[in-house]
Amino acid sequence: MKAVIQRVSHASVTVATKKIANINQGLLILVGIENADTYEDINWLTSKIANLRIFNDENNSMNVSLLDINGEAIIVSQFTLQASTKKGNRPSYIKASKPEFAIPIYNQFISEFEKKLNKKVQTGEFGADMKVELLNDGPVTIIIDTKDKK
Repeated sequence: MKAVIQRVSHASVTVATKKIANINQGLLILVGIENADTYEDINWLTSKIANLRIFNDENNSMNVSLLDINGEAIIVSQFTLQASTKKGNRPSYIKASKPEFAIPIYNQFISEFEKKLNKKVQTGEFGADMKVELLNDGPVTIIIDTKDKK
């Protein structure tokens, strides 16, 4: 499982012409799922993201987490994070999970993250053509792959 975490001043997700998610200060989290992903990956990654100290404290040092600031989050499924660009110029998405596997994992990821934050988070729409708008604060962008946790 791969995640791109972006610290944002605000972010939103629009499907067709309807805005389905909208937050102020917090995190936009893009998640790429592959068939090897497990509950252990979900638990580890949601805990890591919730506790990442990437928000500024009173001394303007990145020293506090999303939990500490009671920030908001949007979670968006993004299969293109599993792209392989080793051969040629057209990315291969062979590692990206099919919806039958990915949707339950995505939903479990959302549920587990909500438990870590002790509140609801907003989401994109799985499989939809989404327009994601954000103002990256910093900019701060972190990439985490659960395969690197050991």
